[in-house]
Formats: sequence, structure tokens, C-alpha cells
Amino acid sequence: MSIEGEGDARIAKEIAEHPFGTPTFTGRSWPLADVRLLAPILASKVICVGKNYAAHAAEMGGEAPEDPVIFLKPNTSIAGPGAPIVLPPSSNEVHYEGELAVVIGRPCKDVPAAKAHEVILGYTVANDVTARDQQRHDGQWTRGKGYDTFCPLGPWIETKLDASDLEVTTDVDGEVKQRSRTSLLLHDIPKIIEWVSTVMTLLPGDVILTGTPEGVGPIVDGQTVSVTVEGIGTLTNPVAAKR
Repeated sequence: MSIEGEGDARIAKEIAEHPFGTPTFTGRSWPLADVRLLAPILASKVICVGKNYAAHAAEMGGEAPEDPVIFLKPNTSIAGPGAPIVLPPSSNEVHYEGELAVVIGRPCKDVPAAKAHEVILGYTVANDVTARDQQRHDGQWTRGKGYDTFCPLGPWIETKLDASDLEVTTDVDGEVKQRSRTSLLLHDIPKIIEWVSTVMTLLPGDVILTGTPEGVGPIVDGQTVSVTVEGIGTLTNPVAAKR
């Protein structure tokens, strides 16, 4: 699906197969207000960058890393706009982490930073939801960041965007908790793509979460968390205890 137009006049146009390369459209379209948006991509993998803002590294009690710190979230953690973030009963401290996400557009390996723009399909908004107590307890991050619904993505992929200096904000029930700019990333997007692609082959639709700013904190049953990235839009998800 492709989104065209602005404001209330935006139209969702159906793509025949996939969004990579030059999409083929079916000819069917609907007013955006009449469709339910799902996650804009189901990645084969989600690669995340930890402690990529100096202020967030400090609030987590550590120094800013010299090289990118990367980890994975399973693709089963992906959820779309409006889908509930489901709190696992085994955790008492689940946090939001608003981020800019990069969507890869073609298979690639060993990409020089200077050519990183050639492999990017576009950008979307992400929330790297984390069971912070389990992250601390386990000494590694897979369980605490890997639950179903712990990677909301959306509302869509913006394919025409300079992502070097965008405002990223997160609010909970309308109260702003995080506010920063991507120009403050310790490792910028070209460097991240170069670093990650030396480790693993990136595939079309893979998602890279670029890191969260300072201000992370808890979310509880009944709250609503929204992450906004300038030039893309707002990703909003309710929070619900597992029933």
C-alpha cells in the first residue's frame, strides 16, 4: 500500500506485490481514514542499536560506546499502529523506547558508509519496548526485548526523507517523555549500515532501529504511548496487561 496526498485528503493505493524497486499498483484505492494500518513491513530480522545517544547511555549508567552495539529482536515482536503492547506477567518494569527505524531495500553485504543511501528503501517509526527488569536480570537482552508486540512499527514507510536531523519524541498519555534529534546519534545511519552489513547480509525489508534518546521509562496497563518522528508521522499503541 502506498500513501499519497496530505492531511484528510490522503489516499491509500494498493500495491500488487511488494514495495521494493518500482511498485506495481492494482488500481484500487481508499481514503486513508477508511483503512486499518498494519505494520508496514514484516522484516526477516530487526537489528537494533543500543546506547546510540550519549544522554541515554548516561541514564542507563554506562559510557557511550566507541563502536555500535547491536542486538536482534525477533520478527514476531513486530506490531502495527493501534495494536496493543501486551505486558508479560513475568515482568514488572516494561519501558517504551521511541526510535527512528531504517528499512532496507535490497540485499546487501559490506556496504561502505558512503553508499549506504543506495540500500535504503525508507524510514519508519519504532518503539523498542523492553522488559527492563529482565534485561538487567539476564545480563543480555534477548528475552527482555523479544516478546510478541515489543516492536511496534509504523504508521508507514517514508521513502523520500533526509533522516540526518529529525526530531524524535515519545509521549505517554499525552505527556512528552523523550525529545531529541537524529543529528545527536553517536553513530549515524551510514555508519550503522556499514557496521551491521559487515556482520550479516541485509535483506529487503530488514529493519534497523537506530537507538533511543534519553527519557525512557515505564508503561502500564491502560496507558497509551505515541512515538513521533519528524517527516514521517506518529505511531500510537495502547498498553494492555496479558489477559
